[in-house]
Amino acid sequence: MMKYAFPFRLVQYEEATPEVQQLYDETRQALGLPFVLNWFKCQGNNPVLLRGNWTKLRATLLLGVVPNIIKQLIIYNVSTQRGCHYCATVHGLFANRLGNVFGEQFRVTDEMNSELIPLSYRTAVRVVTKAALQPKAITEDHFSQLTAVGFNGQEIQELMAQADLVNMLNTIADISGIRIDNELVEIAA
Repeated sequence: MMKYAFPFRLVQYEEATPEVQQLYDETRQALGLPFVLNWFKCQGNNPVLLRGNWTKLRATLLLGVVPNIIKQLIIYNVSTQRGCHYCATVHGLFANRLGNVFGEQFRVTDEMNSELIPLSYRTAVRVVTKAALQPKAITEDHFSQLTAVGFNGQEIQELMAQADLVNMLNTIADISGIRIDNELVEIAA
C-alpha cells in the first residue's frame, strides 16, 4: 500500500511571490499575529485560492456585527467535535484570548456552559454548531431560539455563515495535513 504524501507544501514568506507575501501581510495584520499561520501557508502555491479563501474568512469571521468571540467559539466547538485538531487549537487560542473579558484566568473553551458567558453566546454556539454538523436538522425553532436571545435577522445570517466557514477551514486543514504552528505552541505555553 502506497503512503499518501500531502500535496500542500507550506510556502514560507521568504519564498512566496510578492502577491502571496502581500496576502500573508494582510492576514498577519488583520489577525494581530507576528507570523503567518500554516493554514495560509499551505495555500501559498495558489494565490487565487489563497485570496479567495482569505477574503471569505476575513468577511465572515472578522467583519460584521456579531462579536468575534462568538464566532471563534463556534469554530472551536465545531472543530473539536469534528476532530480537526489544527482548527480547534488555533480558534481555541483566539477564543481564550478574547474570553479574558470574563476573568483574567478564565478559559472560555473550558467553561463554555458557564453562567459568566451570556446566554446569547451559548445559544449561538449551540445552534450554529448543529447547523455546521447537521444542516438539514435546523428548523424554524432554531431561528426562534436565536431571535429570543436578541439576535436580529442580519446577525442570524452572519452567525449561520460561520457554519459554512468552519466547514471550509476544517476541510483545508485536514486535507492539507498541516501541523500546529510552532509560534502558536509558544503562545499557548
